[in-house]
Amino acid sequence: MEGKPNQLVFGIRAVIEAVEAGKEIESLYVQKGIAGDLFRALKTLVEANDIRMQMVPVEKLNRITRGNHQGIIAYISPISFYKVEDIIPFVFEKGEVPLILILDRITDVRNFGAIARTAECAGVHAIIVPMRESAAISGDAIKTSAGALFNIPVCRVNNLKTAVQYLQESGLQVIACSEKNDQTIYEIDYTMPTAIVMGSEEDGISNDIIRIADHYAKIPLKGGIASLNVSVATGVILYEALRQRG
Repeated sequence: MEGKPNQLVFGIRAVIEAVEAGKEIESLYVQKGIAGDLFRALKTLVEANDIRMQMVPVEKLNRITRGNHQGIIAYISPISFYKVEDIIPFVFEKGEVPLILILDRITDVRNFGAIARTAECAGVHAIIVPMRESAAISGDAIKTSAGALFNIPVCRVNNLKTAVQYLQESGLQVIACSEKNDQTIYEIDYTMPTAIVMGSEEDGISNDIIRIADHYAKIPLKGGIASLNVSVATGVILYEALRQRG
C-alpha cells in the first residue's frame, strides 16, 4: 500500500489554523530569529499542544518551498495519534489481554515502518513512542509498514518513563528487551498483560526505563555478530508472545 506523504503547510496563519483545527503536526520548522505578535501567538499555541518546534536557518525553509513561508513550515502527519490512557481501558473492556509495544528512540523511518507492520500482524494493541527522538510518521514509514500504521494505534507521549509507570499501575508487566542480562525472552510469561520495550540500536533502552522495568530479557545469539537489527529483534519477541498466547 502506498502511504500518502505528509501534507506541507506554510505561513504563520495557515499553521495556526491547522493546529486549531486539531491537525497532527509531525514537524514544525521555524526560522531562527523570527519575532512578532503573530509568531508569539503561534508559539503559545504550539507549546499548549506539546508540538516540537525546530529552529532552522532560512536557507533550509527555502529549500523546502519557494512559497511565502513567512519563516514557518509545518508537516501534518498522515495518521492521528491516540492517548495511551484511552487504549488500555478499551482493551480490558473488550475482554482482551493487552500487548503494548514501546519504542525507545527508534529514529530510523524504515525500521519503524517494518516494526509497525510486524506489530500489527502479531496483534499488538498499540505502539508507544516518545514525542522527541522518534522516527517521523512519513510517507516512507507508511509505505514500509505496508499500511499497518493506518490500522494500529500509535501513542506519542512527552515522557516515556511516565507512560511506562502508567502501564504498570494499570496492571501491565514491562519487559525490557536487552542483551545485558542472563534471562532469555523464552523464560518470560507473555500471557499476562504485557508491554515490551525495544531500544535503539545505537544506545539501547534508556536507563530511566531499565531501572523501572519488571523483567529483562535477551534474544539468544549463536553467531559472531553481537546483535540483531531492531525490527528483526522486535519480530522475534512479539512472535514468542503470540505463540504463548495461542
